[in-house]
Amino acid sequence: MNLEEVAKKAGVSTATVSRVLNNLSVVKNSTRAKVLKAVAELNYYPNLHARTLAGGKSHTIGMIASNMENPFFFDVFKTLEAEARTHGYEVVVANTDYDPEQLVRGVRLMIGRRVAGLAVVVSEMDPGLIEELTATRIPCVFYDVGAARQNITNIRVDYRRGVEKVVEYLHDLGHTRLAFIGHHSALGPTSERERAFVETVSRYAPGVEWRTVADRDGLDGGRQAARNLLNSGFRPTAIICVNDFTAVGVLRELREQGLRVPTDVSLTGFDNIKLSEYCDPPLTTVDIPRDQIGRLAFASLSPDKERMRAPGRELVIEPQMVLRDSTGPAQKKPRVR
Repeated sequence: MNLEEVAKKAGVSTATVSRVLNNLSVVKNSTRAKVLKAVAELNYYPNLHARTLAGGKSHTIGMIASNMENPFFFDVFKTLEAEARTHGYEVVVANTDYDPEQLVRGVRLMIGRRVAGLAVVVSEMDPGLIEELTATRIPCVFYDVGAARQNITNIRVDYRRGVEKVVEYLHDLGHTRLAFIGHHSALGPTSERERAFVETVSRYAPGVEWRTVADRDGLDGGRQAARNLLNSGFRPTAIICVNDFTAVGVLRELREQGLRVPTDVSLTGFDNIKLSEYCDPPLTTVDIPRDQIGRLAFASLSPDKERMRAPGRELVIEPQMVLRDSTGPAQKKPRVR
């Protein structure tokens, strides 16, 4: 399979195919769609490193992340890159912005680069893409999506237990009006956290009122979600956020609306990114060890660490709460603003 066959099937020039595969914006959307359809139907992977690899094996590891603006993903990348550099490898990274089509494009470009291994740290995943990666036999690590098999190791965090710990902690502090702020609720790993919240608070019914809202992943998304929540008329005594990055945006909106944290509203995050320590007040959160995830990913992918690689493994990480100043006992009588 070569570039000419893809061009012929799509009815375009080889130069146009090349522009699409390199994600250049000069190609019309309709043409781009035709080319990508031809690529998928022909199962074509452009060999971007053919000349480099002619004399030996690849020393490149790929990583695909959902949102590199979120420090969680960047922290995983930093550790993976540091491990790779120590052992003579480089890491190339692609960002999907939670777009399934961009994920497919990124995976196929990584395959075309003939990477030695691929870390897929995303929340969006298509079962068909898992089958495609299995067929390539490239060593892969998935984070919280799919299932372990043959050439795929799965690193999974027990987010459900982490959310349960947060809800139980807040309930013990007397909070009876709880809210969960998430993002991309249709995606598996994030929806799992929302479901865990709903199921846990439901155990305390009818003594606990609760709401869930969602917006984009990030500072602006957290701020907008908090605004929507408060504008709905619901006045939570505690808010649980899907991650710290979102929680920082929530904190900004609470402050702008004259609410004190934790006096009026307790606030929690998830991930324990460095920024959570430097918020005012410092953020109560759940620690997800990104450095451990990065090291496990490299150990599972590196061709030089065959003894550490065990295809088909699922590695489960138990999250731990980190208590800081953004949470406290619920007020018996809400302050009127």
